[in-house]
Amino acid sequence: MKKVAIIMGSMSDWDVVKACPELLSQWDIPYEVHVFSAHRTPVEAKDFALNARDRGFGLIICAAGMAAHLAGSMAASTTLPVIGIPVAGSKLDGTDALLSTVQMPSGIPVATVAINGAKNAAMLAIQILSVEDKDLALRLDQDRASMREKILAQDKELQKRLEELNE
Repeated sequence: MKKVAIIMGSMSDWDVVKACPELLSQWDIPYEVHVFSAHRTPVEAKDFALNARDRGFGLIICAAGMAAHLAGSMAASTTLPVIGIPVAGSKLDGTDALLSTVQMPSGIPVATVAINGAKNAAMLAIQILSVEDKDLALRLDQDRASMREKILAQDKELQKRLEELNE
């Protein structure tokens, strides 16, 4: 199975990002986590992206706040899928990071999840990896069925409470 690279712009992103490796671990997905900055370590970030495929990675998740050019700079140096996590932390509550991550030029896409959306970034990574892994795809189907059952059980409970209210 391909590994997932998780790259943070700085350690201050860890409180948001840690949900990614936690979820990937639950799904038995191999990963590595690193700190590289698009602005402070551009050579190292580019080198990582250029060599990620040869190092066994299937995609890269990038988390950064404020200017948030990390995902875009990584995407510019690889043809692997890149998922951006805009991190809240500036005076603009992550809106700046969201716009910097999602507004990529034609030909250099970055899949972007919600501000602080580390869990969805991990789930999207799992879905991407499941394209070539039937067992993983089956587990995803089972997970969705489980979510469906939980919601239907909640609806059933709600209907029961409403009935009691109307009695």
